[in-house]
Amino acid sequence: MTGHANHDHPHHNHGKDSPAGADTATDPVCGMTVQVTEKTRTDTYDGQSFHFCSDGCQEKFRNDPYFYASGNAEKAKGNVAQGTQWTCPMHPEIIRDEPGACPICGMALEPMVPSDEPSEELTDFTRRLWVSAAAAVPLMVLTMGEMVGLNLRDWLGHQLSVYIEFALATPIVFWAAQPFFKRGIDSIRNVSPNMWTLISLGVGAAYLYSLFATFAPGIFPQEYRMGDGVGTYYEAAVVIVTLIFVGQVLELRARERTGDAIRALMDLAPKTARRILPDGSEYDAPLENVVEGDMLRVRPGDSVPVDAEVIEGHSSVDESMITGEPVPVEKTEGDHVTGGTINKNGTLAIRATQVGADTVLAQIVDMVAGARRSKAPIQGLADKVSEIFVPTVVAVAVIAFGTWLAVGPDPALAFAIVSAVSVLIIACPCALGLATPISITTAAGRGAQAGVLIKDAQALERMSKVDTLIVDKTGTLTEGRPRLTDVVTLSDRNEEDVLAVAAALEMGSEHPLAEAIVAGARDRGLKPARARDFEAITGKGVRGRVDESDVALGNPAMMDSLSIDTGKAEETADTLRAEGKTAMFIAIGGTLAGIVAVADPIKDTTEAAIRNLHAQGLRVIMATGDNQRTAEAVAAKLGIDEVRAGVLPEDKKALVDELHAAGALVAMAGDGVNDAPALAAADVGIAMGTGADVAVESAGITLLSGDLTGIVRARKLARATLRNIKQNLFFAFVYNAAGVPVAAGILYPVFGLLLSPMIAAAAMSLSSVSVIGNALRLRGVKL
Repeated sequence: MTGHANHDHPHHNHGKDSPAGADTATDPVCGMTVQVTEKTRTDTYDGQSFHFCSDGCQEKFRNDPYFYASGNAEKAKGNVAQGTQWTCPMHPEIIRDEPGACPICGMALEPMVPSDEPSEELTDFTRRLWVSAAAAVPLMVLTMGEMVGLNLRDWLGHQLSVYIEFALATPIVFWAAQPFFKRGIDSIRNVSPNMWTLISLGVGAAYLYSLFATFAPGIFPQEYRMGDGVGTYYEAAVVIVTLIFVGQVLELRARERTGDAIRALMDLAPKTARRILPDGSEYDAPLENVVEGDMLRVRPGDSVPVDAEVIEGHSSVDESMITGEPVPVEKTEGDHVTGGTINKNGTLAIRATQVGADTVLAQIVDMVAGARRSKAPIQGLADKVSEIFVPTVVAVAVIAFGTWLAVGPDPALAFAIVSAVSVLIIACPCALGLATPISITTAAGRGAQAGVLIKDAQALERMSKVDTLIVDKTGTLTEGRPRLTDVVTLSDRNEEDVLAVAAALEMGSEHPLAEAIVAGARDRGLKPARARDFEAITGKGVRGRVDESDVALGNPAMMDSLSIDTGKAEETADTLRAEGKTAMFIAIGGTLAGIVAVADPIKDTTEAAIRNLHAQGLRVIMATGDNQRTAEAVAAKLGIDEVRAGVLPEDKKALVDELHAAGALVAMAGDGVNDAPALAAADVGIAMGTGADVAVESAGITLLSGDLTGIVRARKLARATLRNIKQNLFFAFVYNAAGVPVAAGILYPVFGLLLSPMIAAAAMSLSSVSVIGNALRLRGVKL
């Protein structure tokens, strides 16, 4: 065999060069040829000896000897997903087989399926941020300390101060800002001017200007001199770099959190599976060693390890991760079970049918990861402005240079250089890095106060524009916990007697419907007796003895098996079912005694929330794994526009894709694992905070209380925040845009005015103050 990348030791083919007569063997773990000597690592299993090339291979063998001794290791290799690929978060069409930089924007490529490894770019940028900040603080004190009465510059003298500024700024420009310059160069090379073009030009111009002002001040016109020398822009270059790093680190942290949804999905599958050997013995094997056809044992409370067929036993299995419904599904011989679902009360023997990348859970992981990648990246509003602003600024700088060189006073070349560089310096706003992050941070704080958690700027931007809302039923519109709703008596017994007997019988069951009946009896002050001879009959119901009477509770099939006629009661049961309730018949002493109904109640706030959403122009669609009758009953009561019932995770995502194809902007609200692919595929995913971690991580917005009225609040907050970001970008650009013609020298022929470093510094400071002050207004927005 060749290629053992998964081992941390070198492999050599000892067989070819081994001494004549020496025995060789094949390592059952890695397939390498091993020379057998007295020192060779050896283990015995089932009467056969096996030899290993390293401690690592021997340890793997000891953890699962049957797997390697049976030759299944080779078969299992086909179960492993293809190797990880990398893509650009801003340009998802870029896909590479190894990590690197995006050829379009220079950003570090990210793995398409997130791993537990920390983001190298986040680690690197965080380190660069701290170094930049450490240089920015003393630079600000040195250059602007006079404003607060700290005259360090007078004490040190102009020339020494400039040398200190140079020493502090140089490593920031040449080391910390290196990724920004690379992206800026890429943007120029690809003729796609953006924020990085502007930043690299501004920082580069500020540093080069300051470098000449420090070491060759004589080339500058007298108008540019300030006392002892020419003003510098070292602090502007470093502050710009620091502020941009703040925004980048915030963005990278948000992007890293989007991978938490996929990691949470992966954690649903157990790490081991209990394998049943041909001789009947059992042991826990690593999940990755399970192959199609393996016999496995699933005990009560265990997660089902892989997709499989039930061979023996019966139990109820919680499939809410697939269907979203809280009621477990009865499973018996011949039924299919899905990896990641929870076995409740019985023991099952299963045969693996799909393993590794072929399981439903693995496909959900792929759907979530694919939906994340397929979203068109939101190019920041700053980039959109930059597409026009950057070429305009460069054009003005070139025109200023040519004009001064042609008609300027002596020294014409100096005036031309100074004016061109001044244009580039004043055009780079240090507030640009703050414009979006500070609004998002402030909005996130305001949203948290109202129970709305915001994950990123994209979610807010899209939320203000959506026109269609898809909602799950269970846990989103309803409480997600069945409750007793009706007790109908069909004999001379009163409701309390019927309910007390039903509760006594159901106290022996762990089924959610049983728990609802027992809780309902307790709420009415009843104290059920203990049932004897309790028996759960798969797919029908339960029976036993209560107070010396034979009692049965279940569906019509249960009553038929006991020769009890339910014909006259079916109309009443159908009426309850039409209201979205689960109706169960109860027979006492061989006679039909009543009907007990259980339902998942609609949240008190849901109806008003739907009305408010309609008032905002949203079309509301309910997509649920529940049956058509129950779904339509809930939809009719709430006035929902459209119903899709009996849908699986892939169907919900297909619905989102269908709406996208029709031109809709879609928000999806849900709370279960089955909602994760649709939450990730929608323009905005909205998770109920009371739901599954996977749903929360897949969504851009989380409603802490699980209250649907939070969507109304989220929409108001989204509109206010987007408006605030646009205002911030205006403030970030307006002072600099106004300063560009002055920097170019437009006022010089009439007034003899040239832009001084103090005016440029004031414009930059004023834009930052304006952005911060405007963003803080979001703290008072009414939701």
